[in-house]
Amino acid sequence: MSVIPPSSGRILLVDDEIAITTALQKLLATHGFVAEAFSNAKDALRRASEVDFDVIVTDISMPDMDGVQLLRRIREHDLDVPVILFTGAPTLESATEAVNYGALQYLLKPVPTKEFLDVIRRAVQLRRLAATKRAALNELGTNAGEGTRAALEAAFERALEKLWIAFQPIISAGSGRLFGYEALMRSGEPSLRQPEALLDAAERLGRLGDLSHRARRLALAALAEDQDWTLFLNLHPHDLSDDALLDDLLECPDRLGRLVLEVTERASLDSVPAARTKIASLRETGCRIAIDDLGAGYAGLSSFIQLEPDVVKIDMSLVHDADKSGVKRRLIRSLTEVCQDLGYCVLAEGVETTQERDLLLDVGCDLLQGYRFGRPDRRFVAPSW
Repeated sequence: MSVIPPSSGRILLVDDEIAITTALQKLLATHGFVAEAFSNAKDALRRASEVDFDVIVTDISMPDMDGVQLLRRIREHDLDVPVILFTGAPTLESATEAVNYGALQYLLKPVPTKEFLDVIRRAVQLRRLAATKRAALNELGTNAGEGTRAALEAAFERALEKLWIAFQPIISAGSGRLFGYEALMRSGEPSLRQPEALLDAAERLGRLGDLSHRARRLALAALAEDQDWTLFLNLHPHDLSDDALLDDLLECPDRLGRLVLEVTERASLDSVPAARTKIASLRETGCRIAIDDLGAGYAGLSSFIQLEPDVVKIDMSLVHDADKSGVKRRLIRSLTEVCQDLGYCVLAEGVETTQERDLLLDVGCDLLQGYRFGRPDRRFVAPSW
């Protein structure tokens, strides 16, 4: 039998039965691998944070921290290392969790020697493939795509830690002066940099509440007492069922008269229990309510009836190149006239050109927002006209 060079792989063994790890360590050394053994998951986790292992082999049933918990913790700092779980007492629950958190293989004790070595060799090669692939994706500037639940959880936690708020100016059409800023969620986590990706991850993980709470707190912190402009803050329909929303708002009661809560028309409010009552409670704090994405959401009147908005935002898909489209021009004019007759303030978003701006002024929009006046920024950038 040919001996594999020691450079073939570094293996981390974790099992509270020392006799098992000792036997596996000797077996791996005989076949050219470098193996380190630990009898508890906490010490193994500490070592894994210090050294890059090619493969981690862990028992499932251990005191203090089991193998699946160890796998989840490993994924917080290493998304690629293959983790092999093995057990003498398999359960459907542990097998399901192993798959969810990206275990490479789930083995039953006792594992035949040849099968064990074959699994280790394959795992080492997959580790190298993953490292090469990630390097190529980084070189090309492509999103590495965190596929497993454990990887997504780790990326989401990093995204929460790196969350920040960008502010885009909103202009009063009548005066051309600053009216306020919209708070827009951003993250420094490369794999979840776009708000849509971050929201999708939160929804998949059941963490929408955590994301919304963090974003709200950051945005509301910017609403200082000595500022006279209005802050527009986006809400997910899920937020209306979250008691933390009202609690967050009531922490700055003196400033809520300068806050507009935007609820998108792209999502139905029908699934939100007692939506009108909850909106009324928000309005009682002094906040105003806006309908976002008008023209790109639902065709019915349900959102208007339930929200009774103060502000209506015409979606950028209607605004884009509206100066070149007679149909868009007529639609925007009609929407503006009807909304103003109903007492709603009309905001057109996505304004990018002087021609679009002038058209929106001509049809009578009250507020304007878009790159023409300023891009989202960490700072409160003064708008251009």
